[in-house]
Amino acid sequence: MKVYHMNGAGNDFMVMDGRGLSLDYEALSKKLCAMTGADGFMAVDYSGTADFKLHFYNSDGSRGEMCGNGARCICRFANELGIAGETMTVETDAGIVPGWHLQGEQYRVKLNTPGVLDLHRKGEIAYVELGCPGVPHAVAEYPGDLWENADSLREAMRALRFDPAFPKGANVNFYAWTGPGEVRMLTFERGVEDFTLACGTGCGSTAAVLNRKGRLPGGVLTAHNRGGTLRVAVSGDPVAPELLLEGPTQITEILEVDE
Repeated sequence: MKVYHMNGAGNDFMVMDGRGLSLDYEALSKKLCAMTGADGFMAVDYSGTADFKLHFYNSDGSRGEMCGNGARCICRFANELGIAGETMTVETDAGIVPGWHLQGEQYRVKLNTPGVLDLHRKGEIAYVELGCPGVPHAVAEYPGDLWENADSLREAMRALRFDPAFPKGANVNFYAWTGPGEVRMLTFERGVEDFTLACGTGCGSTAAVLNRKGRLPGGVLTAHNRGGTLRVAVSGDPVAPELLLEGPTQITEILEVDE
């Protein structure tokens, strides 16, 4: 069984073509992610409503509704294997996600429209769900050096991940301004239960919050993650905006794995 180890801005995944196969994806995700320390597992499947279907699992075996960087990586995977063309649609548990190959390693996806955008779910901490059912995110501004202080922030962010204010649990995103329309990001992801090097839906949720607050006048957020830089273009209704996420994708290695 051929498995691709891929990453989008450092957010890494084990990826395979699951079309026509009957596999225990929950068990397989744990096994494959343990091999490389990957954040998640993805499999392509047949779809009756899109070019292909995405099965997404976190490294702990829990199924996820969608993943922004994962969607960008699966678009590259499908494009390079001839499953889809330069422009494609992906069926996810959160809804249909359009994707585009821009140039080289750069891919763009349209994130699911926010089904929930609550700026004050817990004090000044916002809550966003992308899609329906949505990928849940808590979003908060941090006044200090996020990356320098990451270790000291881990427990506070872990506590928020399980906070009752977020009934589905939440991916927790802290951002710190570095310039107009430009932030540093730090995300503690549910299912990984630790920091990841980047989170595409986290960057999209942050862009939606900042746009709703009127703090993104250019309509574009440049989000610097520890694994790389992502760009989110925001347009349309501030309550339910269109979010276009773009950034790099990489194939780290291709492995032959026994089923």
